[in-house]
Amino acid sequence: MPAALEVESTLTDRYQTTVPETVRRALRLRKRDKIHYTIRPSGDVVLTRAEATEGDDPVLGAFLSFLAHDIAKHPERLQTIDASFVQHLQLLTGGLEVDLDAPLSANDE
Repeated sequence: MPAALEVESTLTDRYQTTVPETVRRALRLRKRDKIHYTIRPSGDVVLTRAEATEGDDPVLGAFLSFLAHDIAKHPERLQTIDASFVQHLQLLTGGLEVDLDAPLSANDE
């Protein structure tokens, strides 16, 4: 039987911790992944990678991670949107109704 690998981490004052690299690699965790905890009657806690739910969108998650990273790295690139730009967008899209739940047509895919 192979020997168990043991690692530990420290809780901050706000009860947060960093998942050790060996655990991240073993669970194939990436940024923004979810972790599942199973608490057994003995008090042992088993940490596993949470399975993606039907509503999770990996492309959207990756895009949001990209945006968060870019904003943190280059906050000077952020710009406000002025009222005239908003009015221009409303002029271009006024009266346009979109059903976000409707399937895409063959031309849209």
